Amino acid sequence: MTEQPALSPAKAQADAPANTRKVFVKTYGCQMNVYDSDRMTDALSRDGYTATEDMSEADLILLNTCHIREKAAEKVYSALGRLRDMKKTRASQGRELMIGVTGCVAQAEGEEILRRAPAVDVVIGPQTYHRLPEALKRARTGQRVVDTEYALEDKFSHLPQAEKAKTRQRGVTAFLTVQEGCDKFCTFCVVPYTRGSEVSRPLAQILDEARNLVDGGVRELTLLGQNVNAWHGLDADGRELSLGDLLYRLSEIPGLARLRYTTSHPRDMDERLIHAHRDLRMLMPYLHLPVQSGSDRILKAMNRRHTADDYLALIRRIREARPDIALSGDFIVGFPGETEADFEATMALVREVNYAQAFSFKYSTRPGTPGAELEDQVDEAVKSERLERLQALLFSQQYAFNDSRVGMVFDILLEKPGRLEGQLIGRSPWLQSVNVDGDPAEIGSLIRVRITGAGNNSLFAERI
Repeated sequence: MTEQPALSPAKAQADAPANTRKVFVKTYGCQMNVYDSDRMTDALSRDGYTATEDMSEADLILLNTCHIREKAAEKVYSALGRLRDMKKTRASQGRELMIGVTGCVAQAEGEEILRRAPAVDVVIGPQTYHRLPEALKRARTGQRVVDTEYALEDKFSHLPQAEKAKTRQRGVTAFLTVQEGCDKFCTFCVVPYTRGSEVSRPLAQILDEARNLVDGGVRELTLLGQNVNAWHGLDADGRELSLGDLLYRLSEIPGLARLRYTTSHPRDMDERLIHAHRDLRMLMPYLHLPVQSGSDRILKAMNRRHTADDYLALIRRIREARPDIALSGDFIVGFPGETEADFEATMALVREVNYAQAFSFKYSTRPGTPGAELEDQVDEAVKSERLERLQALLFSQQYAFNDSRVGMVFDILLEKPGRLEGQLIGRSPWLQSVNVDGDPAEIGSLIRVRITGAGNNSLFAERI
């Protein structure tokens, strides 16, 4: 942890009664950041902070950042510029505002954030969230704190688990991080550098948090990890367990209705996990399994360490085990050296798999990754044209999948009120939003519906 003299000591903040402080967290990026934001809020609640959704009333604003997308750091600096002005306005009113940057941009930029954004009081990396209350205490004394060292201790054992009352406030679905970091070192990806090497949470810790969430009203759990199917652990008898084993254990928790997990790597999709899809009805038939490209030459350059045929063979095994499963994927267009033939190989793979949903992006360099050093960068106009073609194909597949649900009868989990009076939003087994008439008192219930219509991103249903 490094410290620098602050430009404006947070004396008013230090003098404020602890139970009057409010924290606003702006979350960018993946579901794991959503989970992390919740745990940070829980940790700060023990330090006298109350969460707020109104930035204007916050005494502390945290930007929980993501470094995956293009120009992620610049977007953060732009937001910090606006917060700087808010901080100046507060100071003129005699009110103090503390600002913190957390997450992957914090890890990647570190001291640079303090240099470029003098209004920032605290910079905390993904591995040190549990030290956030301590960092804020130091910041209140007038120090500017950067803590981006990889913690030797288990941060999850220090982070408070979701309390039952807070769980009820958050809803009937919840994220649960079980694995963090990645050892795959794909040449386009910053995750190994911002989140560190692969670490799995202990089995007992996961089961305890899952039970606590279910006791608090959660009906559906989504297990999270940068490479979630690399999770491994030991049971009470010292036997080695995989993610498939973990899913079997979680399925035994009374009151839990549904299980999901994301994000997976094809190389870690083992037979036990495939069998879990076959055997566990509560494991939803939806799998996000990124491939990135359909060209073996590009896959090798990406250091994916599988071929297109390997991926397609895996898809066939999964579908044989769970015929109703829907596939989602990630694609990068315009990786250095990608030719038209390479791109057409990707299009061919997409046609063969027939995705229910997918995410596609133009390649952009990430400083510090091997991909940033590659020659033969693809022209931006070529990237844009290829992305447009790929997205048109993926969109047509997504709409066709949604349309194929019309007339089907299945259970949905009611999650929240809809935009219209008397309408509720539920979730299908395939992760689609479903609009249906209902009473808010039914939120958290599984109800049987018939699908009557399909939109681009959601379904419409009537009760059976």
